[in-house]
Amino acid sequence: MKHLSLPRPEAVLFDFDGILVDSEPMHYRAFSAVLDPLGMEFPWKEYVDTYMGFDDRDAFREAFRTKGIDLDEKNLGKLVVAKSRAFQDGIRNGVTAYPGAISMIESLRAAGRPLALCSGALRSDIDPILAQLGVARCFDVIVSADDVRKSKPDPESYALAFGRLSERYAALLTVPGKSIAIEDTPAGIRSAKGAGLRVLAVANSYGAVELADADWIVESLESVRFEG
Repeated sequence: MKHLSLPRPEAVLFDFDGILVDSEPMHYRAFSAVLDPLGMEFPWKEYVDTYMGFDDRDAFREAFRTKGIDLDEKNLGKLVVAKSRAFQDGIRNGVTAYPGAISMIESLRAAGRPLALCSGALRSDIDPILAQLGVARCFDVIVSADDVRKSKPDPESYALAFGRLSERYAALLTVPGKSIAIEDTPAGIRSAKGAGLRVLAVANSYGAVELADADWIVESLESVRFEG
């Protein structure tokens, strides 16, 4: 495996789905459990091409928009709750981290690097998985869909995560461009870039062509080494 050596960043901000765990198939099954009975099923390829990278709210909005059906906020909220319950049922059988993800988080934490998690998932979806993986203690800041009004590719989530890290580590962090976001989707890359961060993309969900806007692209976090 070819290794990539990077200067040690001031902070690292991790995406969640598709970076820490291969949870996208579980999200797809949870969406299907809610939408299929409504006659709004869609295939896995459409999920990857259209919905991956959306938070739950925007995914449901897009599904209903595609079918030409109005969706008010009250019913949207009910759908989000139902999907979250289906997702919780799915993760009870356990989750597996992507190769290199846990060791990177733990080594950066041991080195005193500020760490954040910046995800379009609900906090109720994130916390049980972090607990299963044993890395909840490693993150100083967690920004989820619950914390923002606009999901990725809007930069709001990454800007909020970096801002909270900066408040906590005022003496260590200078500008966003000296920190790195780790992403796996084009929407996530645009979000992090919009917040001024450099981006390391991992080809877990998309190929190099789709991830071309990132500063670096790797096949696996196992191949990444931070210097210094």
